[in-house]
Amino acid sequence: MKKTRGIFTGICVILVITAGVIALVRYQKNKGRADLAERIYDAGAGPPETIEGLREAIAGYEQEIERHVKIAAQTGVYWKILATRLQDKGLHNEALAALQQAIRYTPADPSLHYLAGVSAGIAAKGALGFDGDAGAERTRLLDLAEEAYREAIALDPKYARPMYGLAVLYVFELDRPAEAIPLLETYLGIARSDTEARFLLARAFYGAGRFREAIDTCDALLSSSKDEDKNKVTRDLRRMAERRLYE
Repeated sequence: MKKTRGIFTGICVILVITAGVIALVRYQKNKGRADLAERIYDAGAGPPETIEGLREAIAGYEQEIERHVKIAAQTGVYWKILATRLQDKGLHNEALAALQQAIRYTPADPSLHYLAGVSAGIAAKGALGFDGDAGAERTRLLDLAEEAYREAIALDPKYARPMYGLAVLYVFELDRPAEAIPLLETYLGIARSDTEARFLLARAFYGAGRFREAIDTCDALLSSSKDEDKNKVTRDLRRMAERRLYE
C-alpha cells in the first residue's frame, strides 16, 4: 500500500514539475517576444532582418495593436454620440468640433460628414461679427457644409439625406438652384413620397428659370395633396412661374 502511494506521489511530483517547466518555457517565449517588441519600439531599432524575427515581433505587437484598434473605434463612437447630443440641444458650433474629432477616427463614415453638413449650415445662419468679419465666417461655414455633404454622397452615392441637405443649401443659402435639381431628382427616385422635396424641386426649377417645369411640378403636387396650407404656397409659386413664363 505504502509502495503504491509512493509511486502515485512520485507521478504527481513529475507532473507538477513538467507543468512548471512548460509554463516557464511559455513565459520566457512570450517575455522574449514582448522584450523584442519593446526594444524595437523604444530604441527605434527597425524591423528584424529574419522571417522568424519578424514573426516574433508581430506576435509581441498584435495584442497591443488590437487593443488600440478597439479603443480608437470606441472613441470615435463616443465623439459621434457627443456630437448628436450637442445638435439636439442646438449647440452646432460645439457639435462641429466634436464631429471633427469623430471624423479623425472614422473618416469613411458618411453619416459623420452628413451631420457636419447639417451643423455647419445651421451655424452659418448665426454667424455674427463679434470677433471679426461675419461675412467671411458665414462663407467659411457654408463652404464647409457643402464640402461635408458632397463627401457624404461620395462615400455613399445612395445616401439620400445629404442629397436633400445639399439641395436646400443650394436653393436657400448659396443661390445656385440649378445645382439642386439633379440632386433632388435623384433624391426623389429614392424617397418618392416626400412632398417637401418635390416642392423644393419646384422652387429650384423656378430659381433656375425653368418655369414650365416649375409649373408642371406644382400641378403634380396640387393634384395629390390635401393639405390646404401647403397647396396655397404651391399655388402662389405656380402663379409666379406662370407670370414669368409669359413675360
